[in-house]
Amino acid sequence: MKAEQISEHIWSLKTWMIVPIHVWIVIEDDGVTLVDAGMPMMAKGIMKFIKQLNAGPLRRILLTHGHSDHVGAVKRILTQNKVPVYAHDIEIPYMEGEVLYPKRKKLENNLPKQLAKPLIESAHGKLQTIAGLTPYLTPGHSPGHVVYYHEKDKVLLAGDLFNSKKGKLHPPMFTPYMEEALQSSLIVKELKPERLEVCHGSTVYRPADQLEEYIQEATKKLES
Repeated sequence: MKAEQISEHIWSLKTWMIVPIHVWIVIEDDGVTLVDAGMPMMAKGIMKFIKQLNAGPLRRILLTHGHSDHVGAVKRILTQNKVPVYAHDIEIPYMEGEVLYPKRKKLENNLPKQLAKPLIESAHGKLQTIAGLTPYLTPGHSPGHVVYYHEKDKVLLAGDLFNSKKGKLHPPMFTPYMEEALQSSLIVKELKPERLEVCHGSTVYRPADQLEEYIQEATKKLES
């Protein structure tokens, strides 16, 4: 597993399984936050890296969504680290196997029931910042998909909102509602991050500059 510091507070950990799979380590004063948890085989490497980093204990796990390649190491990590796991309230029934993911044939029991806690919302329904990361609901790839924006570092951890290759935005794979995902991609225009990170792909710098072209090209593919 390859580790790379991508900003002052954020590290990326990457492995390969046909495609790259990234998870992210975010450092704050109280310790470490893990964003997404990749595949089961990544658990040992994630825990080893957190220990070597010596930036404090693991405090929490934040999930962009509940697909198996994003939650795979959660259960193994929790055997040694009793920390809370957060996901969007909409996503939890899907990852727990209570509701069928859109256009899937089988229920996915990716996490035990009542393990994941809902991300905290304000009285006005806005998702609250946690460990320096502000979540935004970005459905399309999954019903409760979220991205996490680190405002201090101007980095957007985008999960599967996009794929990318050679610094260029590409549509996410296996996305049941691509039109909705394209609408969700407008969060990039709102936030204007300096750096965007995806689970399956490479860094995209100043992604807002590419957004119009990305939406046009993806829309053409949908209509063809």
